[in-house]
Amino acid sequence: MKAALLSPTRQSPSRIDKRMADASMTESRERENRMAKKAKGTVGVIGLGIMGGAFAKNLAAAGWRVIGYDISAPRRREAQAAGVEIAGSAADVAAKAPIVLTSLPKPQALMDVARELAAAKLKAKTIVEMSTFAISDKEKAEKILAKAGHRMLDCPVSGTGAQAKARDLVFYASGDRKTIRKLQPMFADFGRHVYDVGAFGNGSKMKYVANLLVAIHNVASAEAMVLGMKAGLPPQAIFDLVKAGAGNSRVFELRAPMMVKGKYDNVTMKIDVWDKDMQVIGDYAMKIRVKTPLFDATKPIYVKAMKSGLGNKDTAAVCAVLETMAKMPAGRRKRA
Repeated sequence: MKAALLSPTRQSPSRIDKRMADASMTESRERENRMAKKAKGTVGVIGLGIMGGAFAKNLAAAGWRVIGYDISAPRRREAQAAGVEIAGSAADVAAKAPIVLTSLPKPQALMDVARELAAAKLKAKTIVEMSTFAISDKEKAEKILAKAGHRMLDCPVSGTGAQAKARDLVFYASGDRKTIRKLQPMFADFGRHVYDVGAFGNGSKMKYVANLLVAIHNVASAEAMVLGMKAGLPPQAIFDLVKAGAGNSRVFELRAPMMVKGKYDNVTMKIDVWDKDMQVIGDYAMKIRVKTPLFDATKPIYVKAMKSGLGNKDTAAVCAVLETMAKMPAGRRKRA
């Protein structure tokens, strides 16, 4: 009787669980394969902050299968809600995607990612580095990745977080020209235009030029707004009429609306992150012996903004600093 109860048709719970797990894994792999075939392709994004998160969301919306990772759980959840598949690590992203975009806050983060990908011993990948760092930092990462068989592009971005959301970005791509040309359809799905600026490192050099102007235009915009507001002009009228005239700039159009309202929480670039970019530009200008008097004149304003507790606000908050320096009466914006 006991022998009959243990017939070959009966299976232990552990064996059933294993078969169910194997079936689930097979189904998951088949689903991933179907998604990859249906999508335009697969691309990874490491760093899902203001910029990287926008890259990932726009690529997913454009029909790409996007694999993302960030050390921040809230950023992972936000990206996942927008259709981004979340990986368990940077190496996991690269294991699943032939193209990997990196948008990172600090050079050390880039070095950590480069070492992690190199140690993973993966098939050759294309790493598109889109942060603003010193060229020497990017060159170190490029050597680590190249030694592991991967190709890296230096491809910083011109544009704010608001522009990133609207796909209104320009990419300064430098490195292997065939790779840049091959990736043009991908760039077109989360930006306005990609420029091939030549040898590796030229992308960063072009970004320094662009960001030098952004730094100056941002403070100049705030200076103009404060002059007009203290003179008694309505903030919205100042914006409308400058935008219509010869003094307008893209930076004024993007940042002055925040200055009109005096609200800087809808961040497109944090002041403390911008401080890092300004240091990179200043160091490079000094290295090649170029004087930057206007750029240098903006630095104390950004520093004062950070010391005033505005480091986590948008860079448009330099307007608040200039308002204080101008001793603008409280409530001037409301009465105007």
